Amino acid sequence: MLHKLAALAVGRRRLVLVLTLLFVALGGALGGGVADRLSAGGYEVPASESTRAADAVADEFGSGSPNLVILVRTPAGIDDPATTRKGLALTAALAKEPGVRQAVSYWSQDRAPLLHSEKGDSALVLAHLSGDEDQVADSLEALLPHYDNGFEGLDLAFGGQAEAYRELTEQTQKDLALAEALVLPLTLLLLVLVFRGVIAALLPLALGVVAVMGTLAVLRVLVAFTDVSVFAMNLTTALGLGLGIDYALFVVSRFREELRRGAPVPDALSTTLRTAGRTVLFSALTVALSLSALLIFPMYFLRSFAYAGIAVVAFAALGALVVLPALLAVIGHRVDKWSFGRRRRAAAADRADRGDSGFWHRLATLVMRRPLPLATAVVALMVFLLTPFSGISFGLADERGLPADAEAHRVGDVITRDYAAQAMSPMLIEADGAASRARVADYTERLSRLPDVARVDGLAGSWTDGRQVADGSGPLYRQFAGEDGTWLLLVPDVDPYSDAGQRLVSEVRRTPAPFAVRVGGTAASFKDTMSALGDRLPYGLLIVAVSMFVLLFLLSGSVLMPLKALVLNLFSLTATFGSIVWVFQDGHLKWLVGDFTTTGTTVATNPIMMFCVAFGLSMDYEVFLLSRIKEEYELTGDNTRAVARGLERTGGLVTAAALLMALVFLSFLVSGITYMKMLGFGLAVAVLMDATLVRGVLVPAFMRLAGRFNWWAPAPLARLHRRIGLREGGEAPPVRRLQAVPQPPEPAPARR
Repeated sequence: MLHKLAALAVGRRRLVLVLTLLFVALGGALGGGVADRLSAGGYEVPASESTRAADAVADEFGSGSPNLVILVRTPAGIDDPATTRKGLALTAALAKEPGVRQAVSYWSQDRAPLLHSEKGDSALVLAHLSGDEDQVADSLEALLPHYDNGFEGLDLAFGGQAEAYRELTEQTQKDLALAEALVLPLTLLLLVLVFRGVIAALLPLALGVVAVMGTLAVLRVLVAFTDVSVFAMNLTTALGLGLGIDYALFVVSRFREELRRGAPVPDALSTTLRTAGRTVLFSALTVALSLSALLIFPMYFLRSFAYAGIAVVAFAALGALVVLPALLAVIGHRVDKWSFGRRRRAAAADRADRGDSGFWHRLATLVMRRPLPLATAVVALMVFLLTPFSGISFGLADERGLPADAEAHRVGDVITRDYAAQAMSPMLIEADGAASRARVADYTERLSRLPDVARVDGLAGSWTDGRQVADGSGPLYRQFAGEDGTWLLLVPDVDPYSDAGQRLVSEVRRTPAPFAVRVGGTAASFKDTMSALGDRLPYGLLIVAVSMFVLLFLLSGSVLMPLKALVLNLFSLTATFGSIVWVFQDGHLKWLVGDFTTTGTTVATNPIMMFCVAFGLSMDYEVFLLSRIKEEYELTGDNTRAVARGLERTGGLVTAAALLMALVFLSFLVSGITYMKMLGFGLAVAVLMDATLVRGVLVPAFMRLAGRFNWWAPAPLARLHRRIGLREGGEAPPVRRLQAVPQPPEPAPARR
């Protein structure tokens, strides 16, 4: 198949390139506006108890948790008669806005104590915007311009989930534009240094553009059928550039290597695709299968990274196997045009061809002389770096992930600091069927006695600590009963993500009720999310482990090599998981990664998503290294020599690819969103650890200790591999119809 692709790339190279240009143009036109259609949420479990409770309250009662909060401050004081009149008018005006199902405030609720600050210098207006996340976003976009200058002299600041999601979407688009503006010129500069030439350096960027444009078009189609997270855009750009660089590095380097050996352009392309092309294909499969594990999770935030990741891997691989060979067929020997350091590059190439000298050969030889002590030292270091992960505490994304000067963030800080209860994060308790006021009152009274409950509102009024509220303030919301049921609103006085908040959810769900109930709200949603992640995680790990084992067995014919790869790739993640806790949860190294708000928690979905991406990229480098080592072993039969020569031939390329990939991920540090910083920093650490300590020390140490057992498999599996296994190298059939490739003049002596 790869030989046929070589023939296609050369024989129809102009057609391939014209179709590629049309594809990029179409992808840009179709996917250019996709960011405006993406969503900032996706952390809730669709079929969970909390989601069903929220949906029922919204559908049956036209109410629910407040997703828009307005902080009102006025110099005259919140109890001033003029302020009271204006506050009531603001509440009434907000309730009439399109998409607003309900609005209440400190003034409309007879000065409810939960809705004013302890200092008495501010008060809240709470609103529930109806519809899904996209409908809520549209309603908010239409509403905000009416209050840009406050309301009748009142100073207004907007917060809550709806505003936080709106600002997250805007911030993501700004951050992405800034990251691209920074990373593209830096990447090009590093590529020029790596390839020591301009033409060769431009090819990886061209491949990255093809992958990104194709993926944007796929996302544009997907949003017509399902929700897609706005953060998928970041992964699209990062992986598109990163994998485009990775695959182009190995294909172009192998092509130049074959040209240096004197092969004509057609033969060089054929050999390149049979060797580096096969490796790219295997690499793409490993990354795509690793990312596919995200599809088993019900939250569309995680699924979106699978959509974007699998698409970008597919387009990057297709570009490397079809588009890039067509470009190389046209360019031919001109791939070295506008290059520099030819003598130095030629000397390095000669060393790589011999494979018996150079830095990576010396490093592998050193490690294999003392494999056990060196491997033990590296493993001990990685275990030490993992230790902060033992203190991880999970949470969900909220306004604290925004920059400190973002409006939703500032409103959240004021409410956390100045308000006694979590009025923004109540629990919803939905009951099916009609219920008498007496039964509702009995149940409400029992709930109000639970620890950490500030207040319970419902059909039977407002209750606190087993007593009905008698301060004149009515329930936060009025409509608590319908023909088919009733609901209650429980306001806790603890953080919904804290251990106390999670215990409260369990206590509420265990409290006997005279009717069937479903509990929702922020704390309940977080509990259901954590349960869903815990339930699906073992299956995700199984998908990754089994698929990686099968692919690496097909490549190596060994049962030990896949097991080694699985174990060693886990080590590359130790520093990642330790670093995200130590830096972002505990608040260290802000001078390096940029300022952010330390919340004491880690967004629960991030470690899972980072595992799948980082593990796939680690396997990416494993395939590159293993394929060269196996190629050498089949030629020599000497395990130690094959490891040293394989590492020498790939070490420089893998390191260069890892540095460029890390640069792309580190561009996320310019983001104002904390968990995007976390994602970029963690993945950069994982890639660098894998390309240095794992590939440079642990792999040669393990393979030296295992010796010939590296390539062992039980007899039945060995026979199976001989039948269906895939190998690099070997003789290829003659490439036909390649005579039309124009041959350049005799290359310069330095090129020989």
